[in-house]
Amino acid sequence: MGLLALPFVVIPLLEIAVFVVVGDRIGVWNLVALIALTGVLGFVVARMQGFAVWRQAQASLRRGEVPGREIAHGVMVLVGAVLLVTPGFVTDAVGFLLMVPPVREGLRLWGKRRLGSRVRTQQGDIFDI
Repeated sequence: MGLLALPFVVIPLLEIAVFVVVGDRIGVWNLVALIALTGVLGFVVARMQGFAVWRQAQASLRRGEVPGREIAHGVMVLVGAVLLVTPGFVTDAVGFLLMVPPVREGLRLWGKRRLGSRVRTQQGDIFDI
């Protein structure tokens, strides 16, 4: 098995283990209700954060700036939203973390240091993220 396939095996197994433990503690129907509640709550939070990032990007464009920071935050909100609508407590925890602006900013700065801060577009333009 390739290293790339590892998360597709480990994460579902981890989620199943957490489901079994939580379901044993609170009951199956409470587990189902909790999964539905976190999905709905995650959708609401992701929508709010998505609109906030969208407004920030529009403000950057009005100032004549390339919204590189906002694009990075938008991608993280999108990934977080996908994790939040995926049933599971581990994915929900990571998804909710990606909805917190200081966490996203920390990840953006970490990525900027690790990968470099400049992005080249297809047209050859370069902008900072």
